[in-house]
Order: sequence, then C-alpha cells, then structure tokens
Amino acid sequence: MTTSQKLAGKIALVTGGNSGIGLATAQRFVAEGAFVFITGRRQDELDKAVQLIGSSVVGIQGDVSKLADLDRIIATIKEQKGRLDVLFANAGVAEFLPIDAVTEPHYDYQFDINVKGTVFTVQKALPLLPDGATIVLMASIVGSKGSAGSSIYSATKAAIRSLARTWTSDL
Repeated sequence: MTTSQKLAGKIALVTGGNSGIGLATAQRFVAEGAFVFITGRRQDELDKAVQLIGSSVVGIQGDVSKLADLDRIIATIKEQKGRLDVLFANAGVAEFLPIDAVTEPHYDYQFDINVKGTVFTVQKALPLLPDGATIVLMASIVGSKGSAGSSIYSATKAAIRSLARTWTSDL
C-alpha cells in the first residue's frame, strides 16, 4: 500500500506513542513522511515501539503528568529539530470503577495523566509550534456518553473535549 507524503518535512510529537492509537498514529505519520518523536512512561515499551516504527522516529521516555518530564521532552525536541508542526496529545489511561469504589488515587491518576498531561503538553509545546501547526487532542465518545463504572475516565475525556473547544478560540 502506498501512502501519500502529505507530512513530508513535518516534525510531529505523539505522546503515548509507544502503544495503541498513539503507536498506530506515529507509524502512519512516518509513512506519510514526518519525523516523529514518541513518548511513553516505560522505556522498554518505548524502545520496542521505536524499533517497530524503524526510521524517522525518536523515543523520549517521560510521564506527561510530570512537568519536569514535559520540560525535558520539549527541550529535546527543540534541541534536535527546533520546531513541531504536529502535536498529537494522546497519552492517557483508563481505569474503571463504580462511583462507590472511586478513591482519591484512582481519581488523581486519571486526571493527572489525561487532563493535566494534555494541558501542560500543549502549553509547553506552544513555543515550538509555528503558525499553521496542528494540535490534535485525544478524547473519546465516553466524554459524551456515560457507561457504568467509567465516571472518572469519562469526566477526563469530557474535559479534553472542553479544552479543545476553548483552545480553538484561544489559539
């Protein structure tokens, strides 16, 4: 299968690019000509993803819920490429519990990665994004449609949708 080269010469960051949708997106971006930075919390999974993608990719270990990690990720991209044309804020986690079983750590874990991580990934990447750059935020249908045991996860995804709508005006 041949793919277009519509991302030729573009620099992209895919957070959570070591698995799932993030990995598939990073692979597609590279196939379309982009140079891609991917992030992930676990170095071994990150290394496997880089090996799988093969070329035009750099893995940077980091946790988007930790601002020092985000600073290091953005500094690495600035040092190596100087800019970002595409930011895909994809890193996220999902844990499911009914409301009577939700704990503070359960809540904090999901909101810290899914919402705080998205907010500060975008904020810290802004200086590297030239006019015309693209920002993609990963949300989910659960942000609009509830299902049993997913209240906290669903709330994080609703927050992402709200951020996207608001940032459309801000940016």
